[in-house]
Amino acid sequence: MLDRPSDTHGGPGAGCRAAPRRVREDERRAGVSVAAGTVSTVVVPVALLVIVLCVLLAAWACWFVVRDRAVVLRQLWGAAVVEAVLVVQAVVAGILALIGGRDVDGLLLWGYVLTQALVLPLAAAWAFAERTRWSSVVLLVAALTVAFLEYRLLQIWGTV
Repeated sequence: MLDRPSDTHGGPGAGCRAAPRRVREDERRAGVSVAAGTVSTVVVPVALLVIVLCVLLAAWACWFVVRDRAVVLRQLWGAAVVEAVLVVQAVVAGILALIGGRDVDGLLLWGYVLTQALVLPLAAAWAFAERTRWSSVVLLVAALTVAFLEYRLLQIWGTV
């Protein structure tokens, strides 16, 4: 695009001066759209998977709360699956941060990623130690917390 009106009505060579600038702007725009597209196509599906898995885990834990039952080992394996997806997401976030996928506050981003990575293992250890109905409540709260943190992470990436 031509930025100055003088580029279209200037003397000889006015259009020639604008052409190199136009190429640089187009390249910059193409680079930004590729990085933004990468973030949207990689981060959003993984984030939605985390949210869905957390909601399913929370529903399962809620069912156990209603039935006055403690957490069972299968639920902890479910939390481990969510944790594995979170680790994959952390690796992807690290790669995208290295290549400059988005201009985000690194401390804020990694604070959320680290908090997400710690919530479920701590809740699983607590739920395993607490063999009452409250272990299911702990897992329920942890799963909903990770789902909310994931939604906030999407907002930080600027995809929501």
